Amino acid sequence: MDEKISELKDDKLYNRIKLRLTAADLLKDILLISILAFSGISNYAADLASLWNNQYLDFLTFIMLLGVVFSSIGIPLDYYGSYVVEHRFGLSNQSFLRWVGEKGKSTLVGFVIMLPLSLLFYFFLKSAGELWWLYFSIVLFTFSVLLAKIAPVIIMPLFYTFTEIEEGEVKERIRAVTDNAGIGIKGIFKFDMSKNTKKANAGFTGLGSSKRIILSDTLLDDFTPGEIAIVFAHEAGHYNKKHILKNLVLSTVIIFLTFYLCSLFYSASISSMGFTEIYDLGALPVLLFYLTVSGLVMMPLTNYISRRYEVEADTSALELTGDRESFISAMEKLADINLADRDPSPIVEFFLYSHPSIKKRIEFAGKF
Repeated sequence: MDEKISELKDDKLYNRIKLRLTAADLLKDILLISILAFSGISNYAADLASLWNNQYLDFLTFIMLLGVVFSSIGIPLDYYGSYVVEHRFGLSNQSFLRWVGEKGKSTLVGFVIMLPLSLLFYFFLKSAGELWWLYFSIVLFTFSVLLAKIAPVIIMPLFYTFTEIEEGEVKERIRAVTDNAGIGIKGIFKFDMSKNTKKANAGFTGLGSSKRIILSDTLLDDFTPGEIAIVFAHEAGHYNKKHILKNLVLSTVIIFLTFYLCSLFYSASISSMGFTEIYDLGALPVLLFYLTVSGLVMMPLTNYISRRYEVEADTSALELTGDRESFISAMEKLADINLADRDPSPIVEFFLYSHPSIKKRIEFAGKF
């Protein structure tokens, strides 16, 4: 097997390693949460966390204890996948200290975001009875809208420096796209992605007054103005097709349906396991198990919808620019820079890919 792998091209080898790491990570999560939920260990963890005369402090201690255990077990996989492998294939520009710093920053930001959500979750479990899922789903919807609005102006600048792209041919090409599309975007920004990686990327972020298109400095440095314009046109296509709004609606439906179904399974399960209250600390990993499984079950559906949106954005980009050659060359460059698997297994693409394969996107453009 090792000899066979050694003969693969870099892109195939890189993606095979990443696929195995993804599978190992998913298996690790399912295995850990299953053991925690159904072996009785959660009761011992709950006893360890019950240090205070306050149920909310006990709850926070409990989830922090679980978080430390899960993170500690996951660190080796994370280090190997996001640091060792990225350096092995020449994709990372991070020193070890920068990698640690970025991970620490992400953990801190995640903690600040999750703390109030966790407390609200436990509050509804204690006070809303069997309707806890409804109230918490409403909170999650509200929070996701707020997060989508503030992320480009508050959270993302914690990790990257954003500057308006300068005047020149690239900006003129971009203005031509926005004029053809008839859209008004508050800002077109570049960000210093090169401080961490050699990969290139672009995206559409924000809601309302915070909406903006962001282009990595690696994209602006390594791509021609025509290729940059087609990548921008793709992101503008997401805006034109209202994909962010559609994704918000879709995620809302998924949130409400997932929490409702998981609440039913959760209540039925813990009653047979001897727990008397849905907010018992030892019972919470059972709910986490159902939420984890539901996320895996929904993954193929959400990825399928995402791929449909990407095809719509590609179509819009080709219509706006009429530049099929730049589209194809941009896809080829993105594949080379990011070591993308141009032609993945259909099963892998179905389950894990949020974008159509590079091969399919190029074939689509060739027939457009």
